Amino acid sequence: MNRRHFGTVRQRPSGRYEALYWHEGRRHSSGTFASKADALAYLSTIEADVRRAAWIDPRAGHVSLEEYSHEWLIRRPDLAVRTHELYRYLLDRHICPSLGHVSLAALAPSKIRGWHAALAREHPSTAAKAYRLLSTILRTAVVDGLILTSPCKVDGAGTERPGERPVASVAEVEALTAAMPEHLRLVVLLATWCQLRRGEILGLRRRDIDLLHATVRIEQSRTFTMGGVSFTKSPKTTAGFRTLAVPRPVLEAIEAHLNAFTAVAPDSLVINGKAGRPLTPNVLQVSWHRARVSISRPDLRLHDLRHTGLTFAAAAGATTVELMHRAGHSSSAAAMRYQHATRDRDRVLADALASMVEPSPVVASEQRSKRST
Repeated sequence: MNRRHFGTVRQRPSGRYEALYWHEGRRHSSGTFASKADALAYLSTIEADVRRAAWIDPRAGHVSLEEYSHEWLIRRPDLAVRTHELYRYLLDRHICPSLGHVSLAALAPSKIRGWHAALAREHPSTAAKAYRLLSTILRTAVVDGLILTSPCKVDGAGTERPGERPVASVAEVEALTAAMPEHLRLVVLLATWCQLRRGEILGLRRRDIDLLHATVRIEQSRTFTMGGVSFTKSPKTTAGFRTLAVPRPVLEAIEAHLNAFTAVAPDSLVINGKAGRPLTPNVLQVSWHRARVSISRPDLRLHDLRHTGLTFAAAAGATTVELMHRAGHSSSAAAMRYQHATRDRDRVLADALASMVEPSPVVASEQRSKRST
């Protein structure tokens, strides 16, 4: 056995050389090398890592990604229910089937790049979500001292590039409202003209409506797990808590709806199923699908009505701050996407330009010359 300042090198019966060193009260072995020089070089590298506090226990990275990610999710009680479900889905369906068996130490950037490229070809948006989750998990592994650096080094892999959301015209909004069952027509109006999310609409209570001052207050949302279980939650940010002015025609529809379909208790939900039963997401989706097909707009999603309403507000001259308030956004970048033209607004602008155009006689060049002399 050859001793040196840091660690030792010994020759095994097989003729190969093993590098040994002590650190943090435990003896560590490198495995074996073909030559003594290779073993000594390895020890020099380990010594340098120890001196600059970059040493990682070689055994730490042997845990598989699947095992570590499972423990990571268990240690995140702070996650919202839907977020936890999304992370579990991404791990079970898109991350662990391809990478779960690989140890943390063996997760090379090239392996992650290949996994992401294959997933992005079929599901680009899902690939971005899965990559962001994987990157977050592996950053935690770095903090835990299991790996030195994260192998998630694919530029732009976590960025989603969704296409432009479709926008309905005012006439289409009216047609959609008429095509919905009577007890669900208010959903279309609130989504469009008050720019509410689906969960915010379903979470509205009678006491959130102020008919006297023509306002609606957003304090909670009602959503569903993947299994269909209903639960309410508060807005994610303080910007989500907001009071919105309601357009007068919509206020009249709200009052009529409250009288016809909402119980009198202050905490009664405004939107319900038939006979006052709790509304399920499937019932709402079936009604919405029938309505959009009936007006030949199968591309419209319910959430697109919120986008439509915010686009209308921007076309009407709303400032970025005003859009942020109505949308419940805490970021101005999110509100900027609504400040673009719509077909209806474009027609208004064209008509306004037309009123400025006055026909004037065409003067021939010879006549202009005579006048000038």
